Amino acid sequence: MRAVTERDIRKSFVNCSQGEAKRLSLPRDLDRMPWEDLDFLGWRDHTAHERAYMVVERDDRLVGVALRLPTVRTGLRKSVCSVCLTTHRGQGVTLMAAPKAGRAGREGNTVGLLMCADLACSLYIRGKRSSGPGGRFEEDLTVEEQIERASANLAGFLDRLSV
Repeated sequence: MRAVTERDIRKSFVNCSQGEAKRLSLPRDLDRMPWEDLDFLGWRDHTAHERAYMVVERDDRLVGVALRLPTVRTGLRKSVCSVCLTTHRGQGVTLMAAPKAGRAGREGNTVGLLMCADLACSLYIRGKRSSGPGGRFEEDLTVEEQIERASANLAGFLDRLSV
């Protein structure tokens, strides 16, 4: 992913109002992000723990998505992220729900995705972060092929949001 500015991020959101996008908390370390290792920028809101955000490059434009996390934890023993296929124990994977774009979202319709709770899928795929023993399946796919699969999984999620 290319490096992006605060302004680019705030302008990219498709499923929240401009006012909400203006008020959301951005990553504190935006200037130190490992951009060359990121397929998307994802972060948890440090002021509102039930919120998270992601920004994806799609068709030569940035698409920002506001996400909600469940307020009640399910305590799953072991879960697999739908994006990067990393296995986590405990609360390492969580259901993230995003209001749909446009009228459907204003009417309360959402799309959900089981995802790494820290939104670090790109780093797990590249071996830059570990989720512990048994965290990544042994695969015959190259890292590039795993990145393509994760990008396709994210694209499917964005399609369901009507973005």
